[in-house]
Amino acid sequence: MFYKFYMIALIFVGFQLNTSTQPFTNMAQPKKVYVKNVQEFNAAVKKAVPGDSIVLKNGVWDHADLFVNVKGTKEAPITIKAETNGSVIFTGNSGISLSGSYIIVEGFWFKDGGTDLKSVISFKKNDQEFASNSRVTNCTISYYNPTDLSLTTHWVDLWGKNNRVDHNNFTGKLNHGTTLVVWLKGDEHTENNHQIDHNYFGERPDLGVNGGETIRIGTSTNSMKSSKSIVENNTFEHCNGEIEIISNKSGDNIYRNNLFLESEGTLTLRHGNNALVENNVFLGNNKPKTGGIRVINEGHIIRNNFLVSLAGNGFRGPIVIMNGVPNSPLNRYNQVKNVTIVNNTLINCEAMEFGAGKDEERTLPPMNVLFANNLISNTTGKDILKVVDDIKGIRFEGNIVDSEAQVDANYFTKATIDWTLLKVFPMPTASNSILKDVRKIKESPEFDITNAKRNIYVAGAFNLDNKYYPEAMTMITGPSWKPDIKAPKMAVSSAIIDVEPGTNNIGKAIKNAAPESILKLKSGIYYEDKTSKLTKNITIQGSKDGKTIIKSPETMESPLNYFFRINEGVKFTIENVTLDGENSTPVKYAFVSPEEQMGSKYNLFVNHCKIKNFTNKEGGGSVFKAYVGTKADTISIKNTTIENSYRGLNLSYEKTGLGSYNAEVIILYNSVFKNIEEFAVNYVKTIDPLSSNNPEQLLVDHCVFSKVSNYEKGGIIKTKNIYTVVITNSVFENSYNLKYPVSLSGFSNVIKNCLIYDSGTLKLSGGAKDLNILYKNPKWEDKDTFTPSEKSDLLKKNNNIERIGLLETR
Repeated sequence: MFYKFYMIALIFVGFQLNTSTQPFTNMAQPKKVYVKNVQEFNAAVKKAVPGDSIVLKNGVWDHADLFVNVKGTKEAPITIKAETNGSVIFTGNSGISLSGSYIIVEGFWFKDGGTDLKSVISFKKNDQEFASNSRVTNCTISYYNPTDLSLTTHWVDLWGKNNRVDHNNFTGKLNHGTTLVVWLKGDEHTENNHQIDHNYFGERPDLGVNGGETIRIGTSTNSMKSSKSIVENNTFEHCNGEIEIISNKSGDNIYRNNLFLESEGTLTLRHGNNALVENNVFLGNNKPKTGGIRVINEGHIIRNNFLVSLAGNGFRGPIVIMNGVPNSPLNRYNQVKNVTIVNNTLINCEAMEFGAGKDEERTLPPMNVLFANNLISNTTGKDILKVVDDIKGIRFEGNIVDSEAQVDANYFTKATIDWTLLKVFPMPTASNSILKDVRKIKESPEFDITNAKRNIYVAGAFNLDNKYYPEAMTMITGPSWKPDIKAPKMAVSSAIIDVEPGTNNIGKAIKNAAPESILKLKSGIYYEDKTSKLTKNITIQGSKDGKTIIKSPETMESPLNYFFRINEGVKFTIENVTLDGENSTPVKYAFVSPEEQMGSKYNLFVNHCKIKNFTNKEGGGSVFKAYVGTKADTISIKNTTIENSYRGLNLSYEKTGLGSYNAEVIILYNSVFKNIEEFAVNYVKTIDPLSSNNPEQLLVDHCVFSKVSNYEKGGIIKTKNIYTVVITNSVFENSYNLKYPVSLSGFSNVIKNCLIYDSGTLKLSGGAKDLNILYKNPKWEDKDTFTPSEKSDLLKKNNNIERIGLLETR
């Protein structure tokens, strides 16, 4: 393996610029009616007959909500079109609803609008009137978003049957809601045979929460129904809305010849069975979070795909096979069964992950899966595969690996492959006899990814000595006219936002705030009845008099899951606030990490706060919870009291054995943990720390732990395999039933200059050290504020430190 592999994205950036559409259906045109406003349009629609064209005059159509209820025929459809392609501009609260049959909509541009309609283009007027055998083509929707980005809207809603959306440009969706949705609610919309092809799907920034898919076919409720939709020959560039670029939630769909370029997510077979995924190209250019194909459910065939330089891992890996849930409800994870993954080529990608998502709920490993005749090359020496659970249900056959990485000979055959370059893409030459030494199986494709006949059957997506690009890299997508799309200048909210006490005022302010905003809270009670997801850097500052309180209303019938979720890439700072979980239905968590397997780092900074009464034990409530597959850069708790709660900081759910952990650095400084039933901190890494160079750290300084984990086998600070743990100048008291308040193991673990009173003794192993530990009564002057008396040893010089316990600056 002597080639040097380069990736370039600029080759593909111009796809949406050099665009042309296929010829439109030949149609009879008995009359062509020109209209210049909505009133004239409505009148023309009422009189339209098969073969008519209604032509909208060029110009800006503001707040134009058009309803098209007509019936054309296959030979003579009714056309609604622009006078000049791209010169009819819809703005404001504009949209088009189609119902009837054989309708063609073409040439429009929805541009920089502010619509709050449910969808911009809908193939339905109401539940009884929808469109079939109709088409939207040669249009553009760009940056057409409501002013309130928290509103959920779609750009295209597909209903009915036999509809087509083709040669369009969809760029710049910023708000909640999927860009294009296929609906299956009702028999009139199942086995719909919709076709979505030759579209350019452009920039979609990370939404930070679910609901940012570019395409979704079905819903979990209707996922066992057959859709038979075809998604082919589309370009997805920088579609980063969420982890699911395409979300398959129905049966019998086909995804082929699509190009995914630097898009942060995966083609996800989320629900539904029997999908065919073939001849797609995924180019990541080593951009973080770029992924490939994620597999859930049954009966899928995944073949002839080309995946290159994908830097996503976990759920965003190049090929991910998930674990399932026993007796899974429709909205969870059905077991992967009877799936074939064959003849794919992966080059310089992060590791595939099989048995992904294994946890206490997802316990069913893949079953009856064939992973065969795939070609994997990796010049970086990184892992090829991470095995998370038992994969005896996956049969490996004929998979060839060209890499310095260590591989399991039961799964892969290592070989040095001879490559030649097709421009910048390595192609295996005819001299690779080992690639021919594989068994052709029932599901093996008759053609390679370039649609060339496989006269000699070989492993991987390409024939040997291939000289042609896959169709996904040569196709023309988007409208025939060139939309000059520019991101509009967004109105920026004030950097400082005053928020009044009341119900859900904080949540509303967070949704509407610009990045880096500071929310100023006054004295008073802020009732939050909805969870808040932080998708941008935000600071919340309460009143310095300590009278700013956040809690949930007593009227809630079920507990609020959390107050704040900090999503990927976000820094959240909260100061001078009391977070109170007390309720007849107690709030489960004060803070939570991003959703599971969202691996990009985030930050949480808590300062001068009081966090109390998070007593919900259902499912293990805590003040903070880190979900599996997430990682904080820093979690910092300073000058803060955490009291009367079930658990403190819980970062203990990583159990994969793959060296996973949930935070690089945890800082506890000048803070109190008081009356905590279980642990103050539970921080776990899944392998021995000496086998890794990861710098994970827990730093505890000038803290007090009073009546925490007060039972024999408990632990105040619980760590496992954490490389660096340093505990200094802190007090552990009144956990009188506890045997070991702190257990440390490893040469970089140390506890020094601390006082332990009526709380057991230390447990040290593996070179961990203790220095200057006092087993004495702290002698408080004020037990509520943990102020030491003049006679307390806490005030004496210990190891040249002025005092143990809380600092006066708190």
